[in-house]
Amino acid sequence: MPSEWTAPPVSERREADRLAGERQSLEEWLDYHRATLLTKCAGLTAEELIRPAVAPSTLTLLGLVRHMTEVERWWFRMHAGQEDIRLVYSTKENPDADFLDLAGADAAADIDAYLAECDAARAAVEHLDLDTVVPGRGRHAEETRNLRWIFVHMIEEYARHNGHADLLREAIDGVTGE
Repeated sequence: MPSEWTAPPVSERREADRLAGERQSLEEWLDYHRATLLTKCAGLTAEELIRPAVAPSTLTLLGLVRHMTEVERWWFRMHAGQEDIRLVYSTKENPDADFLDLAGADAAADIDAYLAECDAARAAVEHLDLDTVVPGRGRHAEETRNLRWIFVHMIEEYARHNGHADLLREAIDGVTGE
């Protein structure tokens, strides 16, 4: 009998260099938070990844991974990189599909999509300066910001959702930690 799939371990998760410059620090802290989310998923089965912690919440670890896939795409590629692409899961008709449309979700494919999106996000902004002004779009059409703001916002977004992930993981199997 084949063994059941589990989310892979994280190969590297390290804090930012304490003496780094601004850009390096922002990139390294963002990567730390990206790895933290995956650490919360590591070793869990697909079924565990879609298990909400407590009723009435529908929040799940896989929903968080899918949401952050879209957030990476939204801010780094669609905003900063000005790519004309669509979100991966959500649509105008189903704006919360990243979190809620998990029936038939493929956890392994969703984690792979997340990893690929993080790589694409890095590539979309690697040539841009932190002071690059980024035009708004979608529900943020009237708001401009610079790339620095996007990095800081992404770190904040991950910090908040990684707190959720801590609680979700503890409710699933008791694992706690950073």
